[in-house]
Amino acid sequence: MTAPLAGLRVIELSSHVASPLGGMTLAQLGADVIRVDPLGGAADRQRWPLAPNGASLYWAGLNQGKRSVTIDLRSPEGAELAADLVAASGPDGGIVLTNARPRPGLSPADLRLRRPDLIHVQLHGTRDGGTAVDYTVNAACGFAGLTGPEDRTGPVNHVLPAWDVATGLYLAVGLLAAERQRRRTGEGACLTVALEDVALATAGNLGYLAEAQLRDDPRGRIGNQVYGDFGRDFRTAHGARLMVLVLTPRHWRDLVTATGTEAVVAALEDTLAADFTKAADRYGTGRCSPA
Repeated sequence: MTAPLAGLRVIELSSHVASPLGGMTLAQLGADVIRVDPLGGAADRQRWPLAPNGASLYWAGLNQGKRSVTIDLRSPEGAELAADLVAASGPDGGIVLTNARPRPGLSPADLRLRRPDLIHVQLHGTRDGGTAVDYTVNAACGFAGLTGPEDRTGPVNHVLPAWDVATGLYLAVGLLAAERQRRRTGEGACLTVALEDVALATAGNLGYLAEAQLRDDPRGRIGNQVYGDFGRDFRTAHGARLMVLVLTPRHWRDLVTATGTEAVVAALEDTLAADFTKAADRYGTGRCSPA
């Protein structure tokens, strides 16, 4: 079976998470992704976690399915060679995915002179082209301040680089949209995606920004509880912890039935004047009970 992106060729000049993940996503769909690295490897070549032999599991995971070439991009000859690779990449090529600052001879304007239908997808940290990474963007958006138990005063950094992952997928989608447009019109495109914008857009899409504008009291920390419904972690009799989550009235009815707590729940509803078929009542009373 032919892969969906078979024949598509992408030249990738990138490091760290978001941009390599975008290239990896395209490669997994069948694109021929050629990663261009500086001599000796990019800055992320030895990033943890490491295998017992010292090789980076992180790097191997984000670059699976790609081809690779090392070029001295600091030299005019190296830049010329990389530009040749872009220009001569065939009718389904002329596509660059990068988070590197353009070097002389490799800027979108330079490459467009040699490849008028160029598709150039550039990742920045901030909208103005400044530097940022997932962890700094996460903190700047306030998510680290909302993460953790209620009694914690300092920020909690999330171990999952969620904005890098989301941005990497946005890069892949944007590149494919530009490639489709080129097939229809023959015109190339230069796209710029900022890590910071992806985080802010996601906060807006999930209603967090509107909530902050409309509420007089800011959202606080709630630990491992689920905001707006019943969900929290519990300790079992054997000392393990598990997450119990309810998202619909049916979930709630099934949970009560599965745990055999119909009489207890009914008594709580009477005592608290609550209706646990409603998410607001499940959330409000659930926050009052100990883990």
